[in-house]
Amino acid sequence: MKLNSVVFSLTALLSMACGNSSSHTSGTPVATTLNTEMSQETQTAIFASGCFWGTEYFLKRQEGVISTTVGYTGGHVDNPTYKQVCTKETGHYEAVMVEFDPSIVSYEQLTKWFFETHDPTQANGQGPDIGPQYRSAIFVADDNQRRIANDLIGILEAKGMDIATEVKDAVTFWPAELYHQDYYDNKGGTPYCHAYRKLF
Repeated sequence: MKLNSVVFSLTALLSMACGNSSSHTSGTPVATTLNTEMSQETQTAIFASGCFWGTEYFLKRQEGVISTTVGYTGGHVDNPTYKQVCTKETGHYEAVMVEFDPSIVSYEQLTKWFFETHDPTQANGQGPDIGPQYRSAIFVADDNQRRIANDLIGILEAKGMDIATEVKDAVTFWPAELYHQDYYDNKGGTPYCHAYRKLF
Protein backbone atom coordinates (compact mmCIF):
# COMPACT_ATOMS: atom_id res chain seq x y z
CA MET A 1 0.00 0.00 0.00
CA LYS A 2 1.40 3.38 -0.95
CA LEU A 3 1.51 6.07 1.69
CA ASN A 4 0.69 9.45 0.23
CA SER A 5 2.16 11.46 3.06
CA VAL A 6 4.32 11.32 6.14
CA VAL A 7 3.35 13.57 9.01
CA PHE A 8 6.34 15.48 10.24
CA SER A 9 5.53 17.06 13.60
CA LEU A 10 7.51 20.24 14.19
CA THR A 11 7.67 21.79 17.63
CA ALA A 12 9.79 24.29 19.54
CA LEU A 13 12.12 22.16 21.66
CA LEU A 14 14.24 22.81 24.74
CA SER A 15 17.62 21.22 25.35
CA MET A 16 17.41 18.55 28.05
CA ALA A 17 19.33 15.49 29.17
CA CYS A 18 17.93 12.00 29.61
CA GLY A 19 16.65 11.94 33.16
CA ASN A 20 15.85 15.65 33.35
CA SER A 21 12.63 17.42 32.32
CA SER A 22 10.09 15.00 30.84
CA SER A 23 8.31 17.44 28.56
CA HIS A 24 9.10 19.53 25.52
CA THR A 25 8.21 23.20 25.34
CA SER A 26 4.64 24.22 25.97
CA GLY A 27 4.18 25.21 22.32
CA THR A 28 1.63 23.30 20.28
CA PRO A 29 3.22 21.00 17.68
CA VAL A 30 2.62 21.99 14.08
CA ALA A 31 1.96 19.10 11.71
CA THR A 32 3.30 19.42 8.19
CA THR A 33 2.55 16.99 5.39
CA LEU A 34 5.61 15.92 3.45
CA ASN A 35 5.09 15.18 -0.24
CA THR A 36 6.12 11.58 -0.80
CA GLU A 37 5.21 11.81 -4.46
CA MET A 38 8.75 13.19 -4.47
CA SER A 39 9.11 16.55 -6.17
CA GLN A 40 11.81 17.11 -8.77
CA GLU A 41 13.69 19.23 -6.23
CA THR A 42 13.92 17.08 -3.08
CA GLN A 43 12.97 13.71 -1.64
CA THR A 44 12.77 12.38 1.90
CA ALA A 45 14.03 9.21 3.60
CA ILE A 46 13.91 7.95 7.19
CA PHE A 47 16.56 5.60 8.61
CA ALA A 48 17.21 4.13 12.07
CA SER A 49 20.54 2.49 12.89
CA GLY A 50 21.24 2.79 16.58
CA CYS A 51 22.13 6.06 18.29
CA PHE A 52 20.81 8.77 16.01
CA TRP A 53 23.91 10.91 16.59
CA GLY A 54 26.02 8.45 14.62
CA THR A 55 23.37 7.79 12.00
CA GLU A 56 23.09 11.51 11.29
CA TYR A 57 26.88 12.00 11.32
CA PHE A 58 27.32 9.72 8.31
CA LEU A 59 24.13 10.49 6.40
CA LYS A 60 24.67 14.26 6.42
CA ARG A 61 28.10 13.77 4.87
CA GLN A 62 26.72 12.07 1.77
CA GLU A 63 26.89 14.34 -1.27
CA GLY A 64 23.38 15.44 -2.24
CA VAL A 65 21.96 15.49 1.30
CA ILE A 66 20.33 18.85 1.94
CA SER A 67 19.34 18.47 5.60
CA THR A 68 19.02 15.94 8.40
CA THR A 69 16.79 15.89 11.48
CA VAL A 70 17.18 13.40 14.33
CA GLY A 71 14.04 12.26 16.09
CA TYR A 72 11.72 9.50 17.15
CA THR A 73 9.34 7.39 15.07
CA GLY A 74 7.42 4.13 15.15
CA GLY A 75 6.08 4.47 18.69
CA HIS A 76 2.72 4.94 20.37
CA VAL A 77 3.33 8.12 22.43
CA ASP A 78 2.73 11.53 20.87
CA ASN A 79 5.53 14.09 21.04
CA PRO A 80 7.86 11.83 23.06
CA THR A 81 10.83 13.15 24.99
CA TYR A 82 14.28 11.60 25.14
CA LYS A 83 13.60 10.65 28.76
CA GLN A 84 10.46 8.78 27.74
CA VAL A 85 12.17 6.97 24.86
CA CYS A 86 14.99 5.98 27.24
CA THR A 87 12.47 3.97 29.28
CA LYS A 88 12.15 1.60 26.27
CA GLU A 89 8.38 1.63 26.75
CA THR A 90 7.21 4.05 24.04
CA GLY A 91 7.96 1.81 21.06
CA HIS A 92 9.97 4.52 19.30
CA TYR A 93 13.14 4.14 17.26
CA GLU A 94 15.88 6.76 17.29
CA ALA A 95 15.85 7.77 13.62
CA VAL A 96 17.03 10.37 11.13
CA MET A 97 14.90 12.11 8.53
CA VAL A 98 16.96 12.99 5.46
CA GLU A 99 16.04 15.52 2.79
CA PHE A 100 18.09 14.98 -0.35
CA ASP A 101 18.47 16.07 -3.96
CA PRO A 102 17.74 13.05 -6.21
CA SER A 103 19.63 14.66 -9.08
CA ILE A 104 22.81 14.22 -7.00
CA VAL A 105 22.17 11.14 -4.85
CA SER A 106 19.49 8.49 -5.31
CA TYR A 107 17.41 6.84 -2.61
CA GLU A 108 19.20 3.58 -3.44
CA GLN A 109 22.62 5.18 -2.93
CA LEU A 110 21.52 6.63 0.42
CA THR A 111 20.14 3.27 1.53
CA LYS A 112 23.39 1.55 0.60
CA TRP A 113 25.26 4.18 2.65
CA PHE A 114 22.88 3.49 5.56
CA PHE A 115 23.71 -0.24 5.44
CA GLU A 116 27.44 0.42 5.09
CA THR A 117 27.71 2.72 8.11
CA HIS A 118 26.28 0.41 10.77
CA ASP A 119 25.96 -3.31 11.52
CA PRO A 120 22.64 -4.39 9.96
CA THR A 121 23.05 -7.88 11.41
CA GLN A 122 22.80 -6.75 15.04
CA ALA A 123 19.34 -7.18 16.56
CA ASN A 124 17.89 -5.01 19.36
CA GLY A 125 20.71 -2.51 19.40
CA GLN A 126 23.83 -1.15 17.76
CA GLY A 127 27.26 -1.60 19.23
CA PRO A 128 27.10 -1.08 23.00
CA ASP A 129 23.68 0.59 22.79
CA ILE A 130 21.15 -2.12 23.52
CA GLY A 131 17.38 -1.66 23.48
CA PRO A 132 14.41 -1.41 21.14
CA GLN A 133 15.01 2.28 20.41
CA TYR A 134 18.35 1.35 18.81
CA ARG A 135 17.03 -1.21 16.31
CA SER A 136 17.97 -1.05 12.64
CA ALA A 137 15.04 -0.04 10.44
CA ILE A 138 14.08 1.70 7.21
CA PHE A 139 10.80 3.61 7.27
CA VAL A 140 9.52 3.66 3.70
CA ALA A 141 7.15 6.25 2.24
CA ASP A 142 6.01 4.30 -0.82
CA ASP A 143 6.29 1.06 -2.78
CA ASN A 144 9.39 2.22 -4.63
CA GLN A 145 11.32 2.83 -1.40
CA ARG A 146 10.08 -0.52 -0.07
CA ARG A 147 11.28 -2.33 -3.21
CA ILE A 148 14.72 -0.74 -3.05
CA ALA A 149 15.11 -1.52 0.66
CA ASN A 150 14.05 -5.14 0.23
CA ASP A 151 16.22 -5.60 -2.87
CA LEU A 152 19.30 -4.39 -1.00
CA ILE A 153 18.52 -6.66 1.94
CA GLY A 154 18.24 -9.51 -0.56
CA ILE A 155 21.69 -8.70 -1.96
CA LEU A 156 23.24 -8.73 1.50
CA GLU A 157 21.48 -11.95 2.48
CA ALA A 158 22.74 -13.56 -0.73
CA LYS A 159 26.23 -12.73 0.54
CA GLY A 160 25.52 -14.74 3.66
CA MET A 161 24.58 -11.90 6.01
CA ASP A 162 21.73 -12.41 8.49
CA ILE A 163 20.08 -8.99 8.19
CA ALA A 164 18.15 -7.71 11.22
CA THR A 165 17.05 -4.46 9.55
CA GLU A 166 13.27 -4.00 9.52
CA VAL A 167 11.38 -2.40 6.63
CA LYS A 168 8.37 -0.55 7.99
CA ASP A 169 5.79 1.97 6.78
CA ALA A 170 6.73 5.56 7.52
CA VAL A 171 4.62 7.04 10.31
CA THR A 172 4.71 10.22 12.40
CA PHE A 173 8.25 11.49 12.92
CA TRP A 174 8.85 13.59 16.03
CA PRO A 175 12.00 15.79 16.01
CA ALA A 176 14.26 15.25 19.02
CA GLU A 177 15.35 17.96 21.43
CA LEU A 178 17.61 20.66 20.02
CA TYR A 179 20.77 19.44 21.72
CA HIS A 180 20.53 16.16 19.82
CA GLN A 181 20.57 17.89 16.41
CA ASP A 182 23.99 17.90 14.67
CA TYR A 183 25.41 16.48 17.89
CA TYR A 184 28.88 15.48 16.74
CA ASP A 185 29.39 18.63 14.69
CA ASN A 186 28.45 20.76 17.69
CA LYS A 187 30.23 18.75 20.39
CA GLY A 188 33.14 17.35 18.43
CA GLY A 189 34.25 13.74 18.25
CA THR A 190 33.12 10.87 16.04
CA PRO A 191 30.53 8.09 16.40
CA TYR A 192 31.36 5.27 18.81
CA CYS A 193 29.08 2.64 17.26
CA HIS A 194 29.05 3.57 13.57
CA ALA A 195 31.82 3.15 11.00
CA TYR A 196 32.01 2.72 7.24
CA ARG A 197 32.63 -0.63 5.57
CA LYS A 198 31.96 -1.43 1.94
CA LEU A 199 29.16 -3.99 1.48
CA PHE A 200 27.98 -3.41 -2.10
